[in-house]
Amino acid sequence: MSTGLYSPKRSTAAPRTRRRGMRAAASAFRAVLLIAGLCGSWTANTQTRPIVIGSKNFTESYLLAEMMAQVLEERGFEVRRRTGLGGTLVAFRALQSGEIDAYPEYTGTLAQAVLELEGELDETELNARLAPLGAELLPRLGFNNTYAIAVTGETASQLGLQRISDLADLPQLRFGFSHEFRDRADGWPGLQQRYALPQTSSGIEHGLAYLALLEGDIDVTDAYSTDGDLLKYDLRVLQDDLGFFPAYLAAPLARDDLDADVKAALAALTGRLDDEAMRTLNAEVVVEERTFAQVARSFLLAQGLVTSTETRAPTLWDTLARNTLTHLKLTAIAVLAACVVGVGLALLVYRSPTLSAGVLYVAGLLQTIPSIALLALMIPLAGVGQVPAIIALFLYSLLPIARNTITALITIDPLLQRVTQALGLSELEQLRHVYVPLALPHMLAGVRIAAVVSIGTATLAAFIGAGGLGEPIVTGLALNDTGLILQGAIPAALLALSAELLFEVLERRLVPRHLVSQPGT
Repeated sequence: MSTGLYSPKRSTAAPRTRRRGMRAAASAFRAVLLIAGLCGSWTANTQTRPIVIGSKNFTESYLLAEMMAQVLEERGFEVRRRTGLGGTLVAFRALQSGEIDAYPEYTGTLAQAVLELEGELDETELNARLAPLGAELLPRLGFNNTYAIAVTGETASQLGLQRISDLADLPQLRFGFSHEFRDRADGWPGLQQRYALPQTSSGIEHGLAYLALLEGDIDVTDAYSTDGDLLKYDLRVLQDDLGFFPAYLAAPLARDDLDADVKAALAALTGRLDDEAMRTLNAEVVVEERTFAQVARSFLLAQGLVTSTETRAPTLWDTLARNTLTHLKLTAIAVLAACVVGVGLALLVYRSPTLSAGVLYVAGLLQTIPSIALLALMIPLAGVGQVPAIIALFLYSLLPIARNTITALITIDPLLQRVTQALGLSELEQLRHVYVPLALPHMLAGVRIAAVVSIGTATLAAFIGAGGLGEPIVTGLALNDTGLILQGAIPAALLALSAELLFEVLERRLVPRHLVSQPGT
């Protein structure tokens, strides 16, 4: 009779148990990702969905997107807004993948940042280049929002600054440019080379750069020539005396397979805006603190493009509820998938020190990738929207769950392990009746950590169009609006606190009292 480690029953059951566990974990993970994919692609692939209008994360883009949305709604189209996308390439990728149908763009940006061409192209040439990419530039809106270099009026007066060339003789000046401007060929790299500027540049969020100028943290930043902030903060724009910046003529950029009726409706905006009008409208948002919907409505009424003074913008509570539900969906799917995979992997490898160390090493390596970088890395693999956000959150959640589970299993009292073997329990029975109940407090702690971290990290998902409580934060950063930032930050903090309390309740219900550590013991 066999009574221990070398029983035939155990040696044959273990491989089968591992194979069954691996298959079950893989199947469950595939099911979770399928659900996530369906959730993320439902609005992108069905033909009955609303028209989705996107924007980048700066004031003018929000405002133009709102104009486009209201013009479509006036003509009977159902419209959904997906605003605050984190940069040109994210927005263009969203258009290509069908996550959005149209968004406001600029000719110079398309030529330089998207098509990576030198020089300026007319509308016909741009569309010929965009056609293979599935995009079409619609007729232009009428204004040129070129890049500009800005300083405060005080700095310009003290140093006699009028042209960008004047900066070359002042190496002590501190340059702070928006992150996209620092990396684009038509931004800081090309500007520095054209004007032989000796300074270096730090990166800063565009909406915060003006405040940094006023507070003296930086001396020079990039601006848009139609920025309302130029009026709000009385900034001085330096003359581009060497003609470095190309024209950035604004126009709606749409998917080339978008219905002709939708394109015709958007064409109603053609030529309606000049530089001064756009600058004034931007100032109404940033100076007078009117909402994008209000400013867009007033302009469209004056142009005769809409007939009603009422906007269809959702209320604050509707927006808060939608963002909160989206945030919960992102984190719940990601943490659930991480539980299935993390616990499954831990149960499969905890008996092998080599495999356990390998799993924890890979999971730990994923944790070292900055969250915004991980989200960006997901774009080429899964596009933009909720699916890449869920995958990134899943990867971040994997480490605490797997690590806590493996640690709990390998630190079980060796005496108890020998007892279970002596009783002739199979490996599955050992896990079910002894090891997992003993490890449960640590496993729940790992899930708790993963949930709280995911709730916080999910706010960054708004930069890739996933929505959630990060949307008002991104908009607030663009407008320097603390109230908007708090509309996302406070609910996110409350969700994290609720998750903590929820897991405390679960621990009390699921974990036997004698296994819970008491204070002072």
